This record gives sequence, structure tokens and C-alpha cells, in this order.
Amino acid sequence: MEKPVDSRRKQFIRKLRHKYRLVVMNDETFEEKYSLKLSQLNLFTALGLLSIVLIILTTFVIAFTPLREYIPGYSSDVRMRRNLLVLAEKVDSLKKSSQDKDALLENIRLVMNGKVQTGPTKPRQSTKPDMNAVKLTASEKETQFREQVEEQDRYNLNNAMSDTRMSEISNYYFFTPLKGKVTTTFNPALKHYGIDVVAPKNEAVKSTLDGTVIFAGWTSETGHVIQIQHSNNLVSLYKHNSVLLKKEGEEVKAGEAIAITGNSGELTTSPHLHFELWYDGKPIDPQGLMVF
Repeated sequence: MEKPVDSRRKQFIRKLRHKYRLVVMNDETFEEKYSLKLSQLNLFTALGLLSIVLIILTTFVIAFTPLREYIPGYSSDVRMRRNLLVLAEKVDSLKKSSQDKDALLENIRLVMNGKVQTGPTKPRQSTKPDMNAVKLTASEKETQFREQVEEQDRYNLNNAMSDTRMSEISNYYFFTPLKGKVTTTFNPALKHYGIDVVAPKNEAVKSTLDGTVIFAGWTSETGHVIQIQHSNNLVSLYKHNSVLLKKEGEEVKAGEAIAITGNSGELTTSPHLHFELWYDGKPIDPQGLMVF
């Protein structure tokens, strides 16, 4: 029984190794153009190797080239998730921006109707200057300063600063903060403790003396305000600016630009500078010390 099996196996091997000739001939002249000797074993081996190469090339194309996107039924789950996350972030950003704009419009409507919102407001994230720091009421320092002065009841015409007191600071050289036309003069009786100087918009406002900035911020009535402490209990205030160029704690020199003229705040109708000078807690007339 074993011999027939061995015989068939050997016969099968001989068939695999049996050579065949593939001849390409000219049909008219019967001239042999090309011939190739092949066996079944060689043919199967060549086809196997070719299949392996094709599989490797196909795998490489699918895994490492953009051509995989054109294969029907193929989709990158990772890419789809990434796109979905990007779209979700954009939608969330647009929703947040829309909410911020609605809140801002609501605040503007309240202000225009005279209903100033005094409660906490929702913080807004923006590349623009942070207006959440804006206070719609006078600052604590300014309020205390005004209360102290008003309690002393020194702002009537009979209590104006004496010539002796004025002589104490007359030797100072005061730099004119802004050249322009004085439209409203110093009048303590009407609680107008400074002067209003009209000048073109976006002009530089300059410090009248050397000093240190003790307040730089916003109030609803006077807009962007900067307050400077000078030597010998002298304080100067600059109100209704459009932009402040200095921050609290910064040192400034006389004649140095500290702000830009504007029309900020409720108590203004046109671009101008409201300028005040205080000496030992009393307001003094700037026009008596400098020329505008």
C-alpha cells in the first residue's frame, strides 16, 4: 500500500518540475521571437512572490499615503473625531461670543435708560482692554477725598485760598497740561473745583509737575481719570480722557504725556480736559499758576 502512495507523490513532483516552453512566433513567417521555459513549480513560486509584493505595496499605500482617502468605504475615525472636536469648539466659542454681546447690549440699554447696573457683571474674555475693571461709580479714593473736603466746608467764595497760601507754591514752575481755550473757570461755589480746557481730540495731556500716579481708572461721571501726587501735598487731576498712558505707582516728570484727550464719562458733551489742582486738601485755581 505504501508503494503506490510514494509513486503518486513522486509523479506529482515530476509534474511540478516538468519544463514547458512558452514560444512567441511570427504568424506569417513562423519565426521564433521569444521563448521562455517554465515549470509548474516555478510558475506557482513566481505568482506567490508577486502576490506577496502586491499585498505589501497595497498595505503601504493604505497606511502611509493620502490615496487611502480615495478607497471606497475607507474613513479615518481619528480624523473625523478631530474635525468634530474642532467644530464643537467653534460652536462653543460662537455661543460664548453671542452671550457676551447680548450682555453688553443689555448693559448699554440699561445705561442709556438711566438704569445703571451696580451688581456684579459676568466677566468677559476678550483681546480688547478689560472693561470689567470699569467702575460705574466714583472710586473709593476719590469719594473719600471729596467727602473730606466737603465736610470741611471750604468751597465757598469767602473761604478761597488766601494770598499767603498761594505764595507758598507760587515759586513752583507748573507745566501747562494742555494748550487750549478755557470754557469753564474755577468756581468752588458751584462745586466746580477745576477748569475745563477745550482742545482737539487725541491731543496729549501732560503732567503739570513731577510726581507719582496714585489713581488711574474709570468713573461713570468723569470717564478715564488720572490723579498724580506731587511734593508738598500737591495733587493734580485730569478727567474725561480717552486713553490713559500711565498706571498707578508709576513715576512721571513734568511735561510728560500721561493721557490722551477725549470725551469719556457722563458729565461731558464734547472733547475737553477737566483739570484740578489741590493743595493741602483745598482746591486752587490753576489759571492763577499757569497760562492755558
